Amino acid sequence: KQYLHNNWIDSRGIDLLLTVSFSSSATSIKNNDAHAIQILGSYYSLGNNGFPVDYTKAFELYKRASDLGYAEGHYNLGNAYRLGRGVDRDRKKSIHNYQIAAMMGHELARQNLGAMEWENGKFARAMRHFMIAAKCGYHGSLEMVKNGFKDGTVTKEDLEKTLRCYQASRDEMRSEDRDRAKAAGGLKG
Repeated sequence: KQYLHNNWIDSRGIDLLLTVSFSSSATSIKNNDAHAIQILGSYYSLGNNGFPVDYTKAFELYKRASDLGYAEGHYNLGNAYRLGRGVDRDRKKSIHNYQIAAMMGHELARQNLGAMEWENGKFARAMRHFMIAAKCGYHGSLEMVKNGFKDGTVTKEDLEKTLRCYQASRDEMRSEDRDRAKAAGGLKG
């Protein structure tokens, strides 16, 4: 059961967010646009778009976004508490924020909940989290479920159901524009 070691997810393609112009984002931030606030937090967390790395400022912005009910804000608070970035490490607060984000449909938060259960030796519970994230279309979790089937943690029936749901989710996201961008090398996955 060693195949999880590098399966943490800490950001969501933040570089794609650099296309947002800062002047329009500043107005959005003043208007309590949780998405814009979360993006600014990511700039501080990663040192992107000319911003210095400042985990404390990033944490404050993620907290503000989560207070506005934004799943990505809760997800990033979970990361901050897990990694001790801008705040003391706190496993309970990390899990709490991942749970809120996961209940709001955030598949990477669900993946990280699975990873935390896995670290605690709760393999069946971890696999339930991975199956939910895979059913939402997250490929990393699908790989965890496949590995779980190989080692006997996941039944054939659960694997088949997860594969069907994963494919349905991926099919739902397909578009001709997305396929053209992927073929041109502009998208991964």
